[in-house]
Amino acid sequence: MLPYKRSDRVSHNLQKEVSDIIMNRVKDPRLGFLTITGVEVARDIKSAKVFVSVYRQEERADTMAALDACRPFVRRELKKRLRMKVIPEIMFINDTSPEHADRIGRLLKDIEEDL
Repeated sequence: MLPYKRSDRVSHNLQKEVSDIIMNRVKDPRLGFLTITGVEVARDIKSAKVFVSVYRQEERADTMAALDACRPFVRRELKKRLRMKVIPEIMFINDTSPEHADRIGRLLKDIEEDL
């Protein structure tokens, strides 16, 4: 059994806190309907990739720009909430896996109908 790594615990906490900060504290009108789908933290805990899925494709560019603009604010809020010596540098990354899964589901359904 592999030990539970610190980076896994940090990524779980970051996902919870970043979601709360964006939902309740960020007041940017460019933010669309989004979901934080995951957080990947580097082993040294100095950087973190926050994967974001935006519901409406036409809002994606504005939402990602708004998230990039609010990165320093989110990091300051994390510093207040988390008891960590080093708060990771955050990068917001567009997560296209839900769309990919939807496409695969539609293809499988089409194959099933053809049989």
